[in-house]
Amino acid sequence: MPAFLVHGVPDTSMLWDDVRAILRRKDVIAPSLPGFSTPVPDGFDDTKDAYVNWLIARVEEVGEPVDIVGHDWGSLLVQRLVSLRPDLVRTWAAGGGPLDTEYVWHDTAKIWQTPGAGEQLMQAFTPDAMTGALSSQGLEESYARAVSEKIDDTMKTCILALYRSATKVAEDWPPLKAPCPPGLVLWGADDPYCPVDFGQRLAERTDAKYAPFDGCGHWWPHQRAAEVAALLNEHWS
Repeated sequence: MPAFLVHGVPDTSMLWDDVRAILRRKDVIAPSLPGFSTPVPDGFDDTKDAYVNWLIARVEEVGEPVDIVGHDWGSLLVQRLVSLRPDLVRTWAAGGGPLDTEYVWHDTAKIWQTPGAGEQLMQAFTPDAMTGALSSQGLEESYARAVSEKIDDTMKTCILALYRSATKVAEDWPPLKAPCPPGLVLWGADDPYCPVDFGQRLAERTDAKYAPFDGCGHWWPHQRAAEVAALLNEHWS
C-alpha cells in the first residue's frame, strides 16, 4: 500500500522532495498534476473535477488502498477523493487547503477567478517577482527560485481554469466528515492563505489527528519536512 503525495498550486512534485528523503518508507508515489511541469492530456479541461478524476484514476492504477497526503490544492483533491472513493484509501493526511463552507478565497485567488484581471496578474508573475513573493512567505531564496522557474505559461493557464471552476468549491464538494478512513491534519499556524482554524475544523469534522506547526507558513512540507515525515511515519504505523 504505497504512499501517494499530492502537491498544490503553484508547486510540482518537487514540493515533497525533502519529506521523501527522510521518510522511513520508499514506496512513495508523488506525481505532478497535469500542466504542472507535465503535459496536459488531450481533452483535459483543467477544472477541479477534471483534476480529481485524474487523481482517482492514478490511485486506481496502484491496485490497492494508499496512504494519501495532500497540500494546498492537493489537500482539497485528497478530501474530495476520500469523500468519493474511501475504498481507495487506507489513511489520509491533508493541510493548507480547506474544503469548508466558511472559507473565503484569499485575495490572489479572487483575482485569478476574475477574467482579465487574472491574466494580467499572471503576466506579472515573472521568475524574479515570484521568487520575491515566495521568499516573503518564509521560503529560502534558493527554493523560492526553483519553484518560480517552473511556473510556465501552461501552468498559469491551468491555474486560472482551476480557480475559476472553484468559486463555490465547498458547495459543489461537500466537506469531508466522519466516518472516513483515519486522517491527519497538518497546518502552518501562520498560513496567510488558509487560517489555521480551518485545519482544526477539518480535524474535528473527521475525527482526525491535528498537528499545527507553530511559526510555519503555508509550505509546511518544505518548511517542516522533518516534523512532517515523523508525523506521517507515526500515522502510517
